[in-house]
Amino acid sequence: MVRDTNDNSSVAYFSMEIGLDEGINTYSGGLGVLAGDTISSAADFKVPMAAVTLLYRKGHFRQEIGADGWQREEAADWPVEEHLEEMDERTAVEVEGRRVHLRAWKRDVTGIDGFVVPVYFIDSDLPENSHWDRTLTHYLYGGDDHYRLSQEVILGIGGVRILRELGYDEIKSFHMNEGHAALLTLEILDETARAAGRREITEEDRKAVQEKCVFTTHTPVPAGHDKFSIDLARKVIGDRDDFFGLEGILYQGEVLNMTYLGLKMSRYINGVAKKHGEVSRLIFAGYCIDAITNGVHVGRWVSAPFAELFDRHIPMWRRDNFSLRYALSIPHGEVSSAHMEAKRRLLGYVREEAGVEMEEEVLTIGFARRATPYKRGDLIFRDADRLARISQEAGEVQLIFAGKAHPRDLGGKELIRRIFQAKESLRDDIKIAYLEDYSMTLGGMITSGVDLWLNTPEPPMEASGTSGMKAALNGVPSFSVLDGWWVEGHIEGLTGWSIGDPVRGRGEGRDNSRDAASLYKKLEGVIIPLFYQDKERFTDVMIHSIAINGSFFNTQRMMQEYVLNAYYLR
Repeated sequence: MVRDTNDNSSVAYFSMEIGLDEGINTYSGGLGVLAGDTISSAADFKVPMAAVTLLYRKGHFRQEIGADGWQREEAADWPVEEHLEEMDERTAVEVEGRRVHLRAWKRDVTGIDGFVVPVYFIDSDLPENSHWDRTLTHYLYGGDDHYRLSQEVILGIGGVRILRELGYDEIKSFHMNEGHAALLTLEILDETARAAGRREITEEDRKAVQEKCVFTTHTPVPAGHDKFSIDLARKVIGDRDDFFGLEGILYQGEVLNMTYLGLKMSRYINGVAKKHGEVSRLIFAGYCIDAITNGVHVGRWVSAPFAELFDRHIPMWRRDNFSLRYALSIPHGEVSSAHMEAKRRLLGYVREEAGVEMEEEVLTIGFARRATPYKRGDLIFRDADRLARISQEAGEVQLIFAGKAHPRDLGGKELIRRIFQAKESLRDDIKIAYLEDYSMTLGGMITSGVDLWLNTPEPPMEASGTSGMKAALNGVPSFSVLDGWWVEGHIEGLTGWSIGDPVRGRGEGRDNSRDAASLYKKLEGVIIPLFYQDKERFTDVMIHSIAINGSFFNTQRMMQEYVLNAYYLR
């Protein structure tokens, strides 16, 4: 195959999910959207990259929430042929001793100067495969461990093979975006041994493969690290003694731990915020783990009103994200007007979709994250009576929520139900909306349209977080627990406000009552008075959110760090 002249890829970027477009339903949340932003900045920077993921024909899921607050899921099929181009090349992998045939579909991501980064979606839905094997690439994070491990064989081993078939023979860096793709190291081990004329794997092969691999860990949450029994691994991967003899590398005791495989087989490892790097070094003692703080792609997440504002005052903002620091010179009135335009769009959507009539002049607080217990989306309702009094006496507030729970995360589903119960109990005091089917479009609307971005994770579980970064780009300050990126982005009263005290170590626990009390005290005593009594000063905080955080917490800066520190493309 003859590839495009601007695509002689040196970096292969593997991610279990990639969010490129609202119509391409191959992402579930932050990890996938970050991957899409990363690829977009690679195209902007002309980084010679090709990306690999799976083709999820059934998507993640569509969320419906009943009147009782309980989430229900529906399949989210999407028209593959309308969004992707089928490639002619084919390959296959062994799954449980069966030959599973694979193809790839392509979507080009074009940068600001026309440079293209191709994204390849691997598909097992071919007529020559059995019915079971055809479904292996249908569902994102679907099925049991057996299904998931089979998917990871396709992503890791199949991903390397399809790239070779497509003509990518000179890849210098294989970047594993989380451990889901770590089995790619086994395929490169095989390639290395074959190139030396051997069948068996040696320690020299392992070192050679390690020099080609980069690994990014995204979470300290145990559920975020894929683990499979060694018996299941032997069944799915095959009884390869040369692989399974790599005890301490391929597996720990009786468990195949994909995170440890990625750690063991990579020359460069990083967490996704400075705090997360510290936490990861404690969890994975003995590994040299750097930190590259996440960012968001400015061109994708700046709302239309602010894009027009930046075009007038900072014409180079798309090409040079750091130039957003010049937002300090934009007149306050123009910033307020741009924000009000974005806010009207959001409140119109809330009215149409949730039937809640909200007021433009009322302080509007947004919380939109994956619904899971450690994110504590219901913390603001810890003392509902006090919240009602604050809204009545200090200044009115209204709340907008969104977020999906994983279908098997019952704790996340209960969290949504508790928010619905609070919404009902406070209906006479505070206007509250929970928007269904959280998506990229809805996320962009909320992060640009609210007045204050609320984030309440239980430290140190928030590896980074990116929703607050999107808010900052649109002049929306954060009100957040000091964890993840906010440890770096927080300047009290200038870029936003903190909740509670920072937790410096792991496993120190968190007092929900104290955090809620801190939230109420600062909301009542600082934020509400500023919003209603000193609009000029509140707008100043909005502008500093753009100038300080928007100019730094972006994937342009992040990609520069990967190129310099991880990819060795100098």
